[in-house]
Amino acid sequence: MAKELERHIVSSFDRDLETVQAQIMRMGGLVEASIVDAARSLETRDEELATKVRLGDRQIDELEEQINEECIRLLAIRSPSAIDLRVVLSVMKISGNLERIGDYSKNLAKRTSVLAHMPRVEDSAGSLRRMAREVELMLRDALDAYIQRDEELARDIIERDLEIDQMYNALFREFLTFMMEDPRHITPCMHLHFIAKNLERMGDHVTSVAEQVVYLVTGSRPEDGRPKGDRTADVI
Repeated sequence: MAKELERHIVSSFDRDLETVQAQIMRMGGLVEASIVDAARSLETRDEELATKVRLGDRQIDELEEQINEECIRLLAIRSPSAIDLRVVLSVMKISGNLERIGDYSKNLAKRTSVLAHMPRVEDSAGSLRRMAREVELMLRDALDAYIQRDEELARDIIERDLEIDQMYNALFREFLTFMMEDPRHITPCMHLHFIAKNLERMGDHVTSVAEQVVYLVTGSRPEDGRPKGDRTADVI
């Protein structure tokens, strides 16, 4: 009877873990879509799409709350083993990173609504869309690495964040050049710079998701010293 009860408890806990991990994937899908839509709204000056991104952030926030509440419940009543504890803690950390990425997408959409009424600055919107695309691909791979428990893919994502930093650095210098060449570009370029910085920060949070995958698989966090390519402070 005791063994049967124990098997029932383990099976119930496994179902709970599957449910909360399914919520993480749903949240990740919403965040991916928000990145894509925010970048598209910027490039096409689609204010309606930008509004959709802003309003959609509420659903992402609500999912994070649900995930955290479920994780706290699991910790309180299940007393998970070491590996299951890592899963629960990783889920909480990943949901927090996804929520922050969603916030940055919302910020990007807010800037889009302002920029829609300003003159275009060369192909800056296209450059930002390409940067957003790289961040979105990183996030997709990070979620795949989580589901597959793929440490190698997770470590590759951590290294790829350097490319996002380099793209940001290039855009930062490009915006400075535009502002120096024509004072009329100062205001739109300031908004564009904030968008680029938001994308760079998204990359950092995706990297944090990948680091959680490494922690989940190995039980230890990646070594410190990951190279950062953001050198904009050197020219300010």
